[in-house]
Amino acid sequence: MSAEQAAATDRDVANPEKDTMVEKPNAKLLKDAVHDHSALSKEGFLERLFTLSFRGFVYPQIWEDPEVDLEGLKLDKHSKIMTIASGGCNVMNYLTESPTAVRAIDLNPAHVALTRLKIAALKHLPDYGSFFAFFGHADEKQNIENYDKYIAPHLDKFSKEYWEGWSPFRGRRINYFRKNIYQFGLLGRFISVVHILAKIYGEDPREILTAKTQKEQGEIFDRTLGPIFDKKFVRFICNMPPALYGLGIPPSQFDELKGDAQMADVLRARLRRLAVDFPIEDNYFAWQAFGRGYDRAYKRAIPRYLAEKHYETLKANADKVEVHHTSITGFLESQPPESLDCYVFLDAQDWMNDVQLNELWQEVVRTAQPGARIIFRTAGDESPLEDALEKDLRAKFHYDPSASAEAVKKDRSSIYGGFHVYTLGGEVAAQKTKNARTKKA
Repeated sequence: MSAEQAAATDRDVANPEKDTMVEKPNAKLLKDAVHDHSALSKEGFLERLFTLSFRGFVYPQIWEDPEVDLEGLKLDKHSKIMTIASGGCNVMNYLTESPTAVRAIDLNPAHVALTRLKIAALKHLPDYGSFFAFFGHADEKQNIENYDKYIAPHLDKFSKEYWEGWSPFRGRRINYFRKNIYQFGLLGRFISVVHILAKIYGEDPREILTAKTQKEQGEIFDRTLGPIFDKKFVRFICNMPPALYGLGIPPSQFDELKGDAQMADVLRARLRRLAVDFPIEDNYFAWQAFGRGYDRAYKRAIPRYLAEKHYETLKANADKVEVHHTSITGFLESQPPESLDCYVFLDAQDWMNDVQLNELWQEVVRTAQPGARIIFRTAGDESPLEDALEKDLRAKFHYDPSASAEAVKKDRSSIYGGFHVYTLGGEVAAQKTKNARTKKA
């Protein structure tokens, strides 16, 4: 990377409102990512149904544990990160480590607008209390007044039009933050349906939050929510791919998640892990699933970006974020060689065929600095790259499959079967890069 390219990159990073990407229509981006079969086939019909579902607001909160991400990425002040935005939470969480730059991309315009809203709110709301009320409570009238007074005047046109656009029965979409945004979006409504279904069978998911110990958490789950997955109707619903669109699981990912088991049994096992394997008092993923919100009283079960101790660091780093509406490969094709050293693909590769995977990882090789780390999750246990990547391309990366199981055990969201870390050139290259940075600093 030349000095001129580096200077240009630094100028772009300093201006988070600048969007250098050409924004394709949302439908075209989703079609390119998901559609892999004829519209007349069963698989093609399910793909198009998923695309239709995914065009709107999906994730009010991202469902990947940032603590596991940070351990895999090994961020420092020199890190330049490319990540899928989703609900924007992890973009904010990464800022607590003061990296050089965060480039967030997403196919979904609602996620782009939400991520930009979080950055604008961080920069322009008057204090930590108003910031926590906006995203920690997310259900107060004052949030709308603060949006109009402090955020809207500074929001980019793309995002402002989204949040001030019309939503049925709610008026402006920004009103989600007066009615608990975590109950909206495809995922929010999916969780609402699960709560309704539990209550039909006489159970209340919120009971898990009253447990004093993990042993008690297990006893409550096994007595209340666990048996619901044995009901004939529930088992029937779980075997229908569209039933899981609310979790953002496309048809191609459904089979990976299911494996050889019954889907109801897979979902019960992962929900039990969420409910039991971590202390309930600080697992904010469990609070969202079972309680429909964060821990407001003690502020323990909250994402790290909402913790008061990180607030000033976040504000100091807010200008380091760019948010783009595009695909992963499309974004990387626009970047200079050796310009990034951390990549976060979430579970997007479960959507891709072998051709798409090879195209993506060729761009990783071109844009990555030696020792760059790439993390991603999968519905199943195995990494798709081991069979999908061309031999010469695969040989450029170090990967330890034994580390995946240990990482999954630490992931409090408990949704995924695999967490994978690939390193360009291996750990030796990563250490050399780190040493060079330290010496330069």
